[in-house]
Amino acid sequence: MRTSDRIVAGSTSARSAGLGDANASGRRLWHVPNLHSQAEMGSLSPTIRAMTVRKLGTKGWERNVSLIDGIWTQIEQTIDRWSLPYEKVRLYQDGLPVCGRELEIVSELAQAGSRNHQLLLRLKERRATLMGTESAGLLVQEYNLSKQMLAANDSATAARWEARHQESSRSLLQRRDQAIAERINRTLCRGEIGLLFLGMLHSLERWLARDIQVTHPLHPPSPEAHPFP
Repeated sequence: MRTSDRIVAGSTSARSAGLGDANASGRRLWHVPNLHSQAEMGSLSPTIRAMTVRKLGTKGWERNVSLIDGIWTQIEQTIDRWSLPYEKVRLYQDGLPVCGRELEIVSELAQAGSRNHQLLLRLKERRATLMGTESAGLLVQEYNLSKQMLAANDSATAARWEARHQESSRSLLQRRDQAIAERINRTLCRGEIGLLFLGMLHSLERWLARDIQVTHPLHPPSPEAHPFP
């Protein structure tokens, strides 16, 4: 099954799970698979593009960028079909720090072309609440690690660096996941729905409060569809 077909198939499971039930009194969290785009990479974007082109070739890069754009179209169309009480919806986004500038950050990335952040703005216009989601300090650590790896002159050197720092990278991702879960635990109220836009490498359910019902209404796309390291 193609990636886009899996997204469409996931929309059926979303409806059958009762996503539009505004009368539910518990805390519900729906994980939307998040595929990061070049627009979100900031100052690292040119280096990431160059490395990916070396690995996949220019046509491979363009093909995967087009594929991800198509997947976001499917995600948008699926979410648009949900009947959600948006005044009771909180939007959680990986990579978005708790900082008081959340809307400014999302607006800048949306203007840069991020389909993910453009969707967040449209959902906010429907009265959903945008939430700072991650620890700013941990995101800075993640950025610095990525910058060090991307400083490698070639893919072989980068692979050796990644192997040496595999444990620290795994530990950092785990701490980010725990911080995201704790943020959701503190801020998602009874009777509310959280839409969590979260990348494929994350796994935070073990740290979520037991009363939070987690649903995966969209089947996550396969990792090979992602063009960025």
